[in-house]
Amino acid sequence: MRLLMLGGSGFVGRSVVDEALERGWEVTMLHRGTRRPPAGATVLHGDRTAPGGLAALGEGEWDLVVDTWSARPSAVRDAAGLLADRVGRYVYVSSCSVYADPAAYEAAENGPLVDASPDDGEVPYPEAKRGGELAATAAFGPDRSLLLRAGLILGPGEDVGRLTWWLNRIARGGPVLAPGPSDLPLQLIDTRDLAIWALDAAERGLSGPYNLISRPGHTTMGELLTACVAATGSDAELRWTSPERIAAAGIAPWTELPIWAPPGELHEFAHRRRSDKALAAGLACRPIAATVADTWAWLRSLDGPAPQRTDRPAPGVSPEVEAAVLAK
Repeated sequence: MRLLMLGGSGFVGRSVVDEALERGWEVTMLHRGTRRPPAGATVLHGDRTAPGGLAALGEGEWDLVVDTWSARPSAVRDAAGLLADRVGRYVYVSSCSVYADPAAYEAAENGPLVDASPDDGEVPYPEAKRGGELAATAAFGPDRSLLLRAGLILGPGEDVGRLTWWLNRIARGGPVLAPGPSDLPLQLIDTRDLAIWALDAAERGLSGPYNLISRPGHTTMGELLTACVAATGSDAELRWTSPERIAAAGIAPWTELPIWAPPGELHEFAHRRRSDKALAAGLACRPIAATVADTWAWLRSLDGPAPQRTDRPAPGVSPEVEAAVLAK
């Protein structure tokens, strides 16, 4: 198989490239050159935000293209339009954020979607991802476009800082503000499992939207943080704290306490999405302990801090606020 990866040097894109190379596929990457590409891939340079940024793709044919773009949809439109006659299938890594809020959770892939356009410029994340879906489908048609509506993505290479923040915090040890309840169910997908399924699905000729995420209740907040303690080997003491006390302290869920959302609408949106369609099509999700341990091993292998996306705020509660809550 001949894969064209738009991007591919960081997190999800890198997982896709690594998996394709492991399979012996021919891999071509178009990226800006800000990160070192993996050995074995053909590298083309281009900046999709700049005039003429797709010039390097002026010729060439591929079996599939994978695109993780999450900014202005018009960039997906331009790339898809350029490649429609020379690529077999467009795989767009979208997001469950494309569902309208509040979402009809039981509607699965048929749930209501946010309004968006493939011609949009800078728009909020949900509209950007939905616009990207529309752009890919418009250029390749519904039979040659595969839309991966991913949920919470964790694993080695993470550049958003969610699991990596918890690992670094727990590695410091001592009392840790653990947002409860400990049996709160979580739903997520390891970036490597996403990559495996995406390439399998493209090779099989699947098309249309798929909620690409584990079953609801794949793990719990308690299992996640306990796995972080085990992986780091620290003396951290998890102090389980009620959602009410966290709210009273003014601590924001999801951002200041990454991954966690209290029971209610936000938790339903983030951790109770139906994924029957992808699971029936072969999606397999590894245990949370494996994701945590491998992410910690990756963090320890780095020469410096983990990469952090500049278009996302750095997550995590401050030590001072955490200490004040624990003191009560």
